[in-house]
Amino acid sequence: MNLRNVLLLALASALAMSAAPVVIFIGGLIGGDLAPDPRLATLPVAFMVIGTALSTIPAAMIMQRLGRKRGFMLGALGGVLANLLAAFALSIHSFALFVTATALVGFHLAFVQQYRFAAAESASKEQTGKAISFVLVGGVIAAFIGPELAQVAANWFEQKFVGSFVVLAGLILLALVLLLMIRPTKTLSAEEDTHHKPSVKTLLSRPGFFIAVLGGVTAYAVMSFIMTATPISMHVMDGHSLEATARVIQSHVAAMYLPSLLTGLIIGTLGVSRVMSLGTLLLLACSLVALSGHGLMHYWWALVLLGVGWNFLFVGSTTLLTRYYDHKERFKAQAVNDFAVFGLQAMASLYAGQVIHGLGWQWVNLLPIPLLGIMLIALWWISQRQKRDVQGSTSV
Repeated sequence: MNLRNVLLLALASALAMSAAPVVIFIGGLIGGDLAPDPRLATLPVAFMVIGTALSTIPAAMIMQRLGRKRGFMLGALGGVLANLLAAFALSIHSFALFVTATALVGFHLAFVQQYRFAAAESASKEQTGKAISFVLVGGVIAAFIGPELAQVAANWFEQKFVGSFVVLAGLILLALVLLLMIRPTKTLSAEEDTHHKPSVKTLLSRPGFFIAVLGGVTAYAVMSFIMTATPISMHVMDGHSLEATARVIQSHVAAMYLPSLLTGLIIGTLGVSRVMSLGTLLLLACSLVALSGHGLMHYWWALVLLGVGWNFLFVGSTTLLTRYYDHKERFKAQAVNDFAVFGLQAMASLYAGQVIHGLGWQWVNLLPIPLLGIMLIALWWISQRQKRDVQGSTSV
């Protein structure tokens, strides 16, 4: 394993990912103040995810041409400018410009999502899960420094939260400095680029690849749908304090990334399919706990289960994905996966505001259950297929 690159990516991730929990935490609140219609309150969060989804394919193609290092630096520069634009939008009370800024934050996050693939390429097949998990640990730090600094800097300027985005720009600038120290990875040669472009249909026709994509889609869509609606349900509808809401979101984001310290080892012990199944069951448990009440601890436990379930299902899905494409196919395969994952996440974020305002917290937690059922069936199917393959090879 190239420990230097993995460590730098983990540290850069801790800084660069801070934008995501901050936009999730205060984006809906800012939207509630600036949006012309309360149902549009979650639009800034949704457009951050839409920006990520629309940027996944360009991000992969840019890195295919320029290499990981230059691509990451370009993404970080975009993140700095996006957060400064968000600060400016708040200073002039422009909802449209703020939504545009959060979409550009999504452009930055599309490059950050590639950190895990860069880590996987720095490790052997046996260490892939550990390398991916190690980079995702950076999200633990992001879960705390982002919202904490956002609250500290919220009143630095006349308009609330302007300082929050100025601080975020500074954090991403520090990440850019760390990315300068990464050792460049090899890009595709002209011959490889010309003669090795599998179609989307070819990639998705591989059962393992398809289920890996489905796992990533399920993990992110369910997590984003419930998490985006949580601050509105907690603070606006149920009257919990802003501080309590912040602590629940922080605990959730920490639960998303803290298990990464062990997820790679757990995958090595139990296998990818079992870890993905466990993650799916934890997401189901999140919905059941959330449906049982509106107290602070109901929210806290539901969001922690949501975070851990996301981690197991997403890390497992990413690990599974890397086993179903070769080195020459990696940029195309990664682009297809991330476009599907973040495209569906964008839809989930976009509809979260409408569901929470139109149908309530109960339906926010009921609607994911059918998708989780499909995921469990898919994982059972592939585990049975793998058992048959092993038995067939043994008999031969």
